[in-house]
Amino acid sequence: MIGLIIFSPVLVAVAIVVRLTSPGPVLFMQSRVGRHGRLFRCIKFRTMIVDAHEQGSITAHGDSRITRVGRALRRYKLDELPQLWNVLAGNMSLVGPRPDVPGYADQLTGEDRRILDLLPGITGPATILFRNEERLISMAENKKAFNDEVIYPEKMRINREYMETCTVFRDVGYIVATILPSFSSFIGLDRLLGLDIEAFHKRMQHEAMRYA
Repeated sequence: MIGLIIFSPVLVAVAIVVRLTSPGPVLFMQSRVGRHGRLFRCIKFRTMIVDAHEQGSITAHGDSRITRVGRALRRYKLDELPQLWNVLAGNMSLVGPRPDVPGYADQLTGEDRRILDLLPGITGPATILFRNEERLISMAENKKAFNDEVIYPEKMRINREYMETCTVFRDVGYIVATILPSFSSFIGLDRLLGLDIEAFHKRMQHEAMRYA
């Protein structure tokens, strides 16, 4: 509730801009897999043209389906703000693994399936490390294979590690690193949280080139 109050001016401003600059609804709602495998409606500001999801679920940098305003919203993660409603409803938490779409989460097995014991989050270590995910995907020619064989398993590894190491301090750190990435890097918070973003991004770039 506090987050909604604090960000209400931003929510209203973004909603108006989305409505005035692109035909279609302001919000985009999609079924996601939540805690214990229960489905819920995840809410975002719409950043793509209407029915864009019917043309594929993988989004690369420069995707023509993304609206001009949508590019800015996605860059600064403002499209995720409506998920504060999901937090208030108890479907999500501020920090945790990102909720998957059915079809991916359904295939989780073994230790990976334990991730569903957690509430999905708006942000977390995987979200921060894959801040430039769309750019990485754009580097691969076979985008779906790169996503399915490299990015998705890497996210699961990071999420498993989060389950074992999560603390209140780390969760607060992830929130700060998400909202103020430049400040977080300047004070060394990323390193303190075990997030070597630059080295991680270089490794993922190398992996992407294998699919070029």
